[in-house]
Amino acid sequence: MDSSPAKRRKISESGASIPNGSVLEAAASSAGVYRPSPFILETEELLSEIKIDPSEALKGADQLLHKIKGAIETLDPHGPLPINDAVKRFENESGIRIPFPDPKPPKDSQYKLSLERPTVFNVVGSYVSKTMIKSQGDMAVDMVVEMPQGMFQEKDYLNLRYFYKRAYFLAHLAAQVRKELGLEVSFARLNDNPLVPALRVSAAQDTKDSARSKSGATVRIIPCAPDRLFPRNKLLSTSNAVRPPGGAEDKETTPAPTPFYNSTLKAEGLYFTYLKALRLTEKVSPAFKDACALGRVWLQQRGFGASISRGGFGHFEWSLLLSLLMQSNRRRKSGDQQSALSSALSSHQMFKAAIQFLAKADLADGSRKPVVLGKLGDVNIESVREPSPVLYDAARQLNFGFKMSPWSAAMLKRQAKWTLDVLNNSTVNQFTAAFITKADVPLQIFDLLVQVPCPSADEARTPGSQGGMFEFASRVHRILKRALTGRAQLIHIKLPEQRSWSPSKSPKLATESDTLLVGVIFDPAEMGRKVDHGPSAEEKAEARKYRQFWGERSELRRFKDGNIQETLIWTHDTPFGVCKEIVNYILKLHLKMDASELEFYGNGFTSLIHAKASDAAAYSTAREAFSTLERDIRSLEDLPLQVRHVAPAAPELRSSSVKAPQLDQPRAPYRPMDVVISFEVSSKWPDNIAAIQRTKVAFLLKIGDLLSSANSSITTHVGLEDAEHEHENLAFLDIVYDEGAVFRLRVHSDLEETLLDRQTKDKTLEQFARTESASFLATSRRRFTHLPLLNQTISTFCTRFPALSLTIRLVKHWFASHKLTNHFLPEVVELAALHAFMNPAPWQIPSGPVTGLLRTLMLLARWDWRDEPLIVDPSGDMDAAARQAVSARLTAWRRTLDPAMNRTVLLIATPADETGTAFTSADGRALPSRVAASRMTALARSACRLVRERDPAQLEPRMLFAPSLADYDVVLHLDGPTVKRLRAAGGGGGGDAGAAKSRFKNLDGSATGARPPLARDPVGALLGRLEDAYGAALVLFRGAADDLAVGGIWNPTVQRRSFRVNLPCSFRPVGSSSAAAAAAAAARKRKGDDRDVEVDSDDSYNSGDDDDVVEVNREAMLSEMARIGGDLIQSIEVKGS
Repeated sequence: MDSSPAKRRKISESGASIPNGSVLEAAASSAGVYRPSPFILETEELLSEIKIDPSEALKGADQLLHKIKGAIETLDPHGPLPINDAVKRFENESGIRIPFPDPKPPKDSQYKLSLERPTVFNVVGSYVSKTMIKSQGDMAVDMVVEMPQGMFQEKDYLNLRYFYKRAYFLAHLAAQVRKELGLEVSFARLNDNPLVPALRVSAAQDTKDSARSKSGATVRIIPCAPDRLFPRNKLLSTSNAVRPPGGAEDKETTPAPTPFYNSTLKAEGLYFTYLKALRLTEKVSPAFKDACALGRVWLQQRGFGASISRGGFGHFEWSLLLSLLMQSNRRRKSGDQQSALSSALSSHQMFKAAIQFLAKADLADGSRKPVVLGKLGDVNIESVREPSPVLYDAARQLNFGFKMSPWSAAMLKRQAKWTLDVLNNSTVNQFTAAFITKADVPLQIFDLLVQVPCPSADEARTPGSQGGMFEFASRVHRILKRALTGRAQLIHIKLPEQRSWSPSKSPKLATESDTLLVGVIFDPAEMGRKVDHGPSAEEKAEARKYRQFWGERSELRRFKDGNIQETLIWTHDTPFGVCKEIVNYILKLHLKMDASELEFYGNGFTSLIHAKASDAAAYSTAREAFSTLERDIRSLEDLPLQVRHVAPAAPELRSSSVKAPQLDQPRAPYRPMDVVISFEVSSKWPDNIAAIQRTKVAFLLKIGDLLSSANSSITTHVGLEDAEHEHENLAFLDIVYDEGAVFRLRVHSDLEETLLDRQTKDKTLEQFARTESASFLATSRRRFTHLPLLNQTISTFCTRFPALSLTIRLVKHWFASHKLTNHFLPEVVELAALHAFMNPAPWQIPSGPVTGLLRTLMLLARWDWRDEPLIVDPSGDMDAAARQAVSARLTAWRRTLDPAMNRTVLLIATPADETGTAFTSADGRALPSRVAASRMTALARSACRLVRERDPAQLEPRMLFAPSLADYDVVLHLDGPTVKRLRAAGGGGGGDAGAAKSRFKNLDGSATGARPPLARDPVGALLGRLEDAYGAALVLFRGAADDLAVGGIWNPTVQRRSFRVNLPCSFRPVGSSSAAAAAAAAARKRKGDDRDVEVDSDDSYNSGDDDDVVEVNREAMLSEMARIGGDLIQSIEVKGS
């Protein structure tokens, strides 16, 4: 954007301002005028892909249009007849029910209906403008038939008279088409507008022409009025055109305006006018059609359309908006006027300019600041104002946004703002966010979804309105908007779509099965507020209104500062619970709806991890316990070196563990919380890595002794790591507080990393030694450098984004449910969730855990990790050059360094780790493996597809977390009691206290003190051994700690091969199984020789030409695994056995 944009041009006649030409063109120029950015190239490719030829897509449509026109031209006219007589005669003769709008004409009506043969026909819409795209839903051809002016009288704009005559004319068209052509016809409300039904004619049932019956073309016949049939000054937004029944007008009361009725009636005469205007714009601007196609895609991906149920803003409104923004350019005669939008812009520039206009314009409340396009002239701005959204075409005096609702206008503005943020951010994939991502999935947008039952009848309370269901939705919106003021950023309502109906029946009214879907986006900082302060007692009028709205829930309270205010107290502990309580209460108060009638969606996810309101306090308690530990360590005086840092490195200390720490429950099972300590730089450290490791042990012993001596409530235990080399970290110190906190302390030495780095670069060493040193160096940096930094980052952003903590916990639970825990470090999951918050396009930052979870899963589903790194930049320090360097590094890994992806599969870069491998590799191998990463992607895609295709009412949260054991070749079933007993043996935490007692009194924990925490979880230790021994042949998948089923998939790359030394796992000669050996022996006996015979899996055998072929010895491996597991493994299930 320009740093000093031009001033906006204010249109004094309208009181509303729109961005002037320089602003919109500057915005468009930032999309890239002089160089083809990736967004421009991808947009051009999209346009080439989505365009279709209407004549090819709707074969036979032109012939069908001509036949329909010919049939209508044979219509039998008749003179004026009383409406009741005309209706009875027609319905009895044709069997067609006339689709009158509600309320239907009274029986004592004196109206007269006549019928004349139409002479003006035309085709409008995307079929004639050739702007159809492949993905649009309804590929119908719109045929407009102008009703002759002689059918109408001067006062027919009043009391639905015009719409009654229109319905009568439409019914005759239906009868004539069905009679003359034998086609299938049905009625449908045009764009869900109950005042203007349309006739749908389908060629699929054409019995007279078999060739056309295969085309499937659908024509929508739309009657319209002649231009300026009624005076426009009679149809202003402030005018009333539907008078009270019986003429009982109160002279002292001004009738309420009917803006929707008036706009609908004015729009009836503008079909051909707008057709000419759009045709003219197409000639002036070569890129106009493409800009309209881009707008159609953008609107479609966000659920917008021309119908009322889809927001009332579709392809026509988008095209008209662009056209009106460019018209000022054609009217410009001198340089003193500025164009709103230049017709010379390219399609993507026009698209961005339109998005900026929608993001800046305030459409939701037309009574405050209506948006006027063009000069009003003699029209007063007050006559334009109306409480519904306003997009006013001043030249034709029509609010072409009249089908929009306040909530759809607010959603359109917010969606445009989100897209504008994307287009102004070069670090995100602009094209995918703008055009590819399906951005209207309710559970991915809204923090709260509630299904509200509709009234059982669709009769409008106000004649000439959008219908009873719309009026009910408007009432729900007004109530919730006021009740959730300060909490809700956006309230949106999804109306049920209107269906077509048979001409022989009346249109279907709303039933109890019809529901509204209300979605709310909350302000996370205000969502959980438990006390609402209303007006003070001195503001009597405001206080009376407040009590009237809130009922008995509002009470007068005095506060410590002396103020006396109306106050609301909410009792639920969780933010979601508070908002649910408010919605339940206010809808019951104003709409008499019980809580049992409302269905809430989205609150079932957090219950899967047993999240509670007290979890935040539990994490805070853990951090306070760490602060206590840090003070205790820093207060030690006899340490040989000064303490420099004591850094947390545990999920419990950054609010990201699946289960909240339970430090106040001594019996609760616990895992020690990792902590890293580093000392000042000193020459006292030995210059040998092995000696440094032993010095660390001495430090830990010293720290343990000093802590135990200084504080009697502290118990310390030095434990040994499961190290296989003397250069690895050898020991840790477990610090146990009597209050319940347990920490695992490790010592960091800068000199150790320096020596390892030196060995890695020393070319005089053997290659295996350098590779080994590189692996130790990566482990050391991950544990002592990157992990503490990540801990600080996640902790900071969990404070900044209240929903991040629960999101991380849910995503970790998803990984655990699908048995991916042992393949992904917890830090990988945390970085993925953080990236979903830092780059939320095409939405805003998630304000709820459900939206955070589903967007993280969408990120994992869309991430092409084979060719794209995941760059998580929470500080914003990585410039374009740094990002390109990360991408180049991944390219190098894929092309030369590791094309088989044995050492690196995922690349997740951060400002602190631009290599991207800190948390995605371990011990020189990829973590996760390619198999595990592929499974993650497949599961995430399945979850996203489920969320996208299922209605929220049909989606159970557990569906996303339900694992399938049928996918595994082998399933190890662990013995629950044994696992529980082994875990209880460490530290005395959890389980049955008696299970941890020894048979010998002198070895019992009560005599020797509390048992130290387990150095490693027994199940994790077992699986680690199994993976080391058999991981090359069998890929194991493990879930959470309490998951007693371990899945296994045989590695498809480890197949039959020639025998050689150092095979990756246990192999056997082909045909050496018991059945195969018996067959081979019998064969040799029959042949009378001793030659070796190879027996294939299908029990055939060949003579010994391939004696050296071996295969994986699966039976032996599984037997060895059962022996190694001992009592831990209850059974082994093999697929197909």
